[in-house]
Amino acid sequence: MDTFISLLLGVSLSAACGFRVFVPLLVVSAAAIIGHLDLPSNVAWVGTDHALIAFAVASSLEIAGYYIPWFDHLLDTVATPLAIVAGTVVTAATAPDMSPLAQWTLAAIAGGGAAGLTKGLLNLLRIGSTATSGGLTNPILSTLELIAALGLSALAIALPVVAGVVVLGVLPFVTYRLWRFLFKRQPQPPTIDEAVP
Repeated sequence: MDTFISLLLGVSLSAACGFRVFVPLLVVSAAAIIGHLDLPSNVAWVGTDHALIAFAVASSLEIAGYYIPWFDHLLDTVATPLAIVAGTVVTAATAPDMSPLAQWTLAAIAGGGAAGLTKGLLNLLRIGSTATSGGLTNPILSTLELIAALGLSALAIALPVVAGVVVLGVLPFVTYRLWRFLFKRQPQPPTIDEAVP
């Protein structure tokens, strides 16, 4: 049961990395420092004061960067692979004691996958926001992403099962709806036989 809860915690935090790369790492670092979260020895560095300061600075810069017009798209380009790495790290940090091979394989698949999927969906949403409003609604989207990153990270630490159920319930639905929107069949023009009665 502990393994299942740890996996839900890791996937939830990884999905939060898709909203903001460094915010979940900052939350995990703070939770480890105050003693709320025990980290495996090979990622214990996440729970150090130096890591907390680094994650706080990185989070602040990332948050500010998303409010600069057009720079947010450039930031998305850099943040997408970073989100996958961050998702892998937070999942490894919350994994129960297991062999390093199993720990990092699970972290890469579940954590990196959840972070990459979330970030990919948000990238498409930002492109759509820019296309429809000329980028005027992007700061609103950035604020919602920040709230989601903070809220999901806090929920994952406090109630990992609830956060995991939310993520595992919402991500497939959103992915399906987005897939249908992007790849829906375009109406075909009528053939000559259909056009002439």
